[in-house]
Amino acid sequence: MIHKIEIENFQSIRGPQVLDLRAAANAPKNTNRLAKCWHGSDDRVPKVVALFGPNGSGKSNVLRALTFTTWFISHSFSLSPTHRIPFEPFNDEEALESPTRLKVWTSGVDPLVDNNQTGTIQCQYCYELIVCNGERREVLNEAFFFWPSATGRRTRLVERFSDGSIKAAKAFELAGYHRALETVLRPNASIISTLAQLNHPFAKKIADRTSLVSSNIFIEKTETSDDLALRQYVDHPNLVSQFNREIQRIDVGLRALDVRSTPNGPQVLFLHEGLAVPMPFFLESHGTQQFLKLYPMLLSALSLGSIAIIDELDAAIHPMILPEIIRWFHDSKRNPNNAQLWMSCHNASLLEDLSKDEIVFCDKDHRGRTEIYSLNDIKAVRRDDNYYKKYIGGIFGAVPQVG
Repeated sequence: MIHKIEIENFQSIRGPQVLDLRAAANAPKNTNRLAKCWHGSDDRVPKVVALFGPNGSGKSNVLRALTFTTWFISHSFSLSPTHRIPFEPFNDEEALESPTRLKVWTSGVDPLVDNNQTGTIQCQYCYELIVCNGERREVLNEAFFFWPSATGRRTRLVERFSDGSIKAAKAFELAGYHRALETVLRPNASIISTLAQLNHPFAKKIADRTSLVSSNIFIEKTETSDDLALRQYVDHPNLVSQFNREIQRIDVGLRALDVRSTPNGPQVLFLHEGLAVPMPFFLESHGTQQFLKLYPMLLSALSLGSIAIIDELDAAIHPMILPEIIRWFHDSKRNPNNAQLWMSCHNASLLEDLSKDEIVFCDKDHRGRTEIYSLNDIKAVRRDDNYYKKYIGGIFGAVPQVG
């Protein structure tokens, strides 16, 4: 789970914006909305993070920053050697020549502990990335740090410097990889994704875990094609049965999804209450189509204990279904491994179903610079307040200015 991020000079985010999601010590103890940042941690973090704000306020850019960072860690080696690192800095003359800085705090296995003997001992990790802009966009500095459970002190796992040199902790076991790195490490690829290609054990574990993050936004908001979405259900019969159990519970007029064999290959049809003939996918409502496309992403996160990053989850999903999706992440049976959902929203009525710790706002100043803050950052907000009423009334900011 991600419990803190820092973003600077990325898209509409100009100055450094820090979002610390750790709940206050006096937050309710007996709640299924919060989970420990890592096993053994005293700090807790929400399983659902919902971003609200006007159109163009930067909500999607926060999600882009997270998606880009996880992609860069695990997949950037796939870029061609001449390809520019795919993001844009803030659009003013100074920012276009200034570095972009990204930091993400999460958790992982303590590398200084023999986990075969003691079980899985976890600790805090932080990934830091600095990329220069201007004519050449390339990595200036990249590092993973961790806080060992024994000392709690910030310790370098591996770090790459602007001159290309690399230092690593003994636990990272970089010996034997230096010569290969000198040959293949590129200025537009991460050290983790590069070492994963070289089958470095620790780097491969990090890359594999990071690659589990699913998202529908990267450079642009992406949408799974109809054929690919339906193919997932054809190839995974268990997904069909799980979808059918869910669709009957939330009642959107569907009775079941049916995969049939035809002379032209598998066909996906929808059975409706009261209708004699099954319906093909293209005749279904946009909301039903979107739910079918997003469901595998949500289910995967819940099953694997990973992170789902979904831009505009409320755009095509009925307001009565959204709280149900949120409840999946709160439910310890549905979400036994503490998967986390990050989403951007416009539907302010959803605030009635969220806790204080789960709400984040994005707003822009007159220069077009995004500000990020959580409801916890606003003083004198009580847990029993009507967040919907106060947000609509402009008390929390981050609302459109009309007139």
